[in-house]
Amino acid sequence: MDWRNIPSLSALRAFEAVARHESFTEAARDLNVTHAALSQHVRALEGDFSVDLVRRSGRGVVLTDAGRQLAAGLADGFGAIADTVAALREDQADRPLAVALTPSFAEHWLMPRLGAFWAAYPGVELSLQPGTALVEPRTPGVDVAVRWGRGGWPGWHETRLPVAHLVIVGPPKLLPQGADTPPETLKRLHWFLDATFAEGRTWAESLGLMGPETAATLLPTTGLLLSAVRAGYGLSVVPRGFVADDIRAGRMVPLVESDDSGLSYFLLCKKDRNPPGLAEFSRWMLQTAAAEIAEDALHAAVTAPAPPR
Repeated sequence: MDWRNIPSLSALRAFEAVARHESFTEAARDLNVTHAALSQHVRALEGDFSVDLVRRSGRGVVLTDAGRQLAAGLADGFGAIADTVAALREDQADRPLAVALTPSFAEHWLMPRLGAFWAAYPGVELSLQPGTALVEPRTPGVDVAVRWGRGGWPGWHETRLPVAHLVIVGPPKLLPQGADTPPETLKRLHWFLDATFAEGRTWAESLGLMGPETAATLLPTTGLLLSAVRAGYGLSVVPRGFVADDIRAGRMVPLVESDDSGLSYFLLCKKDRNPPGLAEFSRWMLQTAAAEIAEDALHAAVTAPAPPR
């Protein structure tokens, strides 16, 4: 590579920001430089190439054909640099494994089981990063993510976690007949549903357990749903893994379980990346989830009433 034929990297970086933001003002704010300095860099590039790269349009800019060509090349080039730098940093053995996950999964599934992970892998440090936004594969500082959905996230290697079978649960004091409670009784009880998960009510109605007249309160978090059920206020639809301990302890009564909603939690790993601790964390997640499914099945078989003779 002959660097003498390549314009100033500062100028190229400045133009890439202008092209990305389609605004000198936003680009200057992004790079923490003055508007005048940014304009000077772009004019220098236009002089070097003897062609216009941008045209002003109102408060923004519009790229010319040459500008779009240069912007595409710079996006690929700077993106490759960013990926390489991130990979080098992520492969450092002395840093914790960064796990991006939803707040509900962190609170109701991972944290109650995290002691077992620490006992099994005391040398693996974790950095938990709760949040609801789906991180992109190029996001720096994230090694693995746990997300709820139907799969199909580009750029990630996906593994479905068997923890999200949906179950309808309620407090024992409202369900003295347990799973044999008549559907008409369930329709008259109060329900608490996830405001972001309309499929919950649709599923319950398809089973004949809710009707148009059934009273339901929409709540914004899984934690509030579980608190309402534990307090004895009514029924809810939640992932089975979040209430497995409550069911085994008799604090909640399971009514119906389904794993065919199409929704699940997925373990998302970046393709072609293997940071320290990833194999151990992924293996523990899958083994723990699978073991609990087997334990729940055994518990259900042991506690089921004996058939009449």
